[in-house]
Amino acid sequence: MNTLSHRFPPAARWAAVAVAVTWLAGCAVAPSAAPPPAASASAAPTPASTEPQRPPASGPGAASVAGQARTFSTQLATYTAVGFSTVPGWSRDDFTEGWPAFLGSCKVLTTRGAEWKSVCDRAARIDAKNSTAIRNFFESEFSAYQIRDDDRKPDGVVTGYFEPEINGSRTYQAPYIYPVYGQPEDMLFVDARKLPAGGGTVAARVQGREVVVQTGLSTRDMGAPGLYALNLSSITRDTLDRRVRLRAEGRQLLPYYTREEIETKGAPNARVLAFVDSATALYEMQIQGSGRIRLPSGEVIRVAYAEQNGQPFRPTLAQNKSGKPASQVRTRGGAIELEVDDDEVDDSVAGIRVRGFTLARPVASGAVMVPGRRIAGPVIGSGITDPSYVFFKESVAGTGGPVGAFGVPLSAGRSIAVDPRSTPLGYPVFVSTRAPGTGAPMQRLTIAQDTGGAIRGAVRADYFFGNGTQAATQARRMKERGQLWILLPRGLAVAAAATSSIRTRGGAVGADLPQCLVPVEGQCVDD
Repeated sequence: MNTLSHRFPPAARWAAVAVAVTWLAGCAVAPSAAPPPAASASAAPTPASTEPQRPPASGPGAASVAGQARTFSTQLATYTAVGFSTVPGWSRDDFTEGWPAFLGSCKVLTTRGAEWKSVCDRAARIDAKNSTAIRNFFESEFSAYQIRDDDRKPDGVVTGYFEPEINGSRTYQAPYIYPVYGQPEDMLFVDARKLPAGGGTVAARVQGREVVVQTGLSTRDMGAPGLYALNLSSITRDTLDRRVRLRAEGRQLLPYYTREEIETKGAPNARVLAFVDSATALYEMQIQGSGRIRLPSGEVIRVAYAEQNGQPFRPTLAQNKSGKPASQVRTRGGAIELEVDDDEVDDSVAGIRVRGFTLARPVASGAVMVPGRRIAGPVIGSGITDPSYVFFKESVAGTGGPVGAFGVPLSAGRSIAVDPRSTPLGYPVFVSTRAPGTGAPMQRLTIAQDTGGAIRGAVRADYFFGNGTQAATQARRMKERGQLWILLPRGLAVAAAATSSIRTRGGAVGADLPQCLVPVEGQCVDD
């Protein structure tokens, strides 16, 4: 985990946005000339908490317009318009298979502006059993853009995940000694965008679960009732949602507990949903983001992601026979990204295979602290050194897929997890890759409905295989080179830039480029 090497792209980067646009425009295929459909006149007002900001079409903060712009960029990715006929496998896909997943996304997307409201209203009138009608719908309502990374490379990594099942109990008794925690009641949040620059100490108040920094106060005021000291040098600001997770200790606000602290001190302010019999299986479920817990009675508890402790995902990678990491990665800021490689999955490497990573098994694993329980033997923790920790919530047991980060049930074979900076949740994404094991082409329309700390990178997709033994086998073996095309509603404003400037290669990115293709509170926001 702590031995990950930092890799950086070559030092040369685009000289200027204008040059890049000219170069890409010459290579791009113009989007279909069909005019953008008119927005529904009856579109309901969008709640301020969920609607993406609508940037202006020109001037400072200007955005590109899907269906009109040939190319545009964010800090992480470049998007180039293509014709649907050039997307490999587009004409051969069975669009009826992914249609229910798209309609599921529409239940959320209709609250996010007139473009989506109009598109989803027309989708409701399409024959769900007619693949040709569905394909024509996408071609007339959307423009296709190929996603490339910040080196303009089209190839990325496609991995797989599934809904695991673990043996557990509602009661603490051997072998069920590892708690599955709900969201802690003492977890506090602060918007990183509202914090002053630098690493000094500021005064803050706690209002419910929110931390509010107080301006105009000096360190001499720290003793006033209700004030807490927040050391800015101790926090991580670059979370996707720009929300920092904190806790109060005395008169200080500190980063929320690490995995080691939770396991050796317990989480007294978090409800225990169940106890399971394997620390490594629980860790895998945390990385997968959901799971099933089978009780001795046969009853199954379904759990879904609720929160995370705010610590970075820092797994310990397994080593191959030559002593090198079995998973090729690079570190970008606070995130770890899988790198493209064409190596087959090495079955000789002993480890935990999850979402494309091969993780080392703990050297020593033992009991963890559980508040209010008498622990037999020494408390040494799970031995897992990754500081990140996921908290769950119980979800309704049923035959459908688990609920993903987008808030809708996942569809096996058609839902993917993505990096929401480059691929907004809910959007259709065409994936071209190979099936695990056979290497046969796997080209199909999917819907971005989930994310996770292990899913980082511009051209990055994590394919949901479902649940069960076969799904687990396929997901664990899935790590293939792939390409992505995102479908954007015509007329949608995307990639708003503060100013026009220069984009540098490999290091710092021009301040004009946004972090998010489409900013959405709670998923990806720009500073």
